[in-house]
Amino acid sequence: MNVIDGTKAHSVMVGIHVYSFASIMKINKDFLAHLLERAVANPRLRQNYDLRTSEGDHSQRMLNALLPGTVVPIHRHPQSTENVFLLCGKLVEVVYDNEGNETDRILLDPIAGSYGCVVPQGAWHTVEVLEPSVIFEAKDGGFGEDGSETLDAFKAKEAESKKQASPTAAPFANSLGDLKKNIEYLIGMERQSGSMEVITPLYVSRMLNVPLKDVEKVMGKMGVV
Repeated sequence: MNVIDGTKAHSVMVGIHVYSFASIMKINKDFLAHLLERAVANPRLRQNYDLRTSEGDHSQRMLNALLPGTVVPIHRHPQSTENVFLLCGKLVEVVYDNEGNETDRILLDPIAGSYGCVVPQGAWHTVEVLEPSVIFEAKDGGFGEDGSETLDAFKAKEAESKKQASPTAAPFANSLGDLKKNIEYLIGMERQSGSMEVITPLYVSRMLNVPLKDVEKVMGKMGVV
C-alpha cells in the first residue's frame, strides 16, 4: 500500500489540486505539519488542499491550514451549509447578522472535546485562529459557482441598489452634457454627500448607464482612477 505521509506528502502538495489518488491517502500529523509549513510561506497565512477526485466534482471538500493573523473576510454560502471539523489547533467560528453584528462564537478545540460545527445555509461567518490549525471543510456547489459572497460586497451591492432606486438617480445620467462633465458632477455629488470614499469606474458606469471602457478612458484622463 503506497501511503502518502511524511516527506512524500510534501512532494504531492506542490499544487492545490490533486484529483487522482492511486492508493489510500493517509492524513497524519506529518502531513498536517507540511500543510502548515506551506501556510507559513503563503502571504495569506493559510493553505488549502483539494480533496476532490476530479474536475467534474462540483462539491467543495478540502483541508485548510490556517495560522493566527490570517484574515478570512466575513462571508456566506446562500446555497449550502458548511461543515467544519478541526483536526488540530484551536480557533473560533464567528457568526454575524446582515448588519455585521456578532451573534455567536463557537470555540473549536479538539483537546477540550469541541471538534466541529455546521454553519447554517446563508449565515455570515468567519474564523479567528488562536493556534496553527487545520480544518476539514465541505460545502455543496463548485468554487465560484455556489453564490458565495462577502459581507462587504453584499453591503456595497445594497447601497448601490438603494441609490439607483432613488428618484434623483434615473434622470441624472442624461441630464448633463458630455461624459466628462457627467462624471465630474457625479463625483462632486458623492463627495459632498460623503456616501462613498472611493468611486470606481464600475460604479460610475452603472450610475450613468455608459459602457465601462468609456468611463475608464475618461476617468483615466481625469486622473481619478
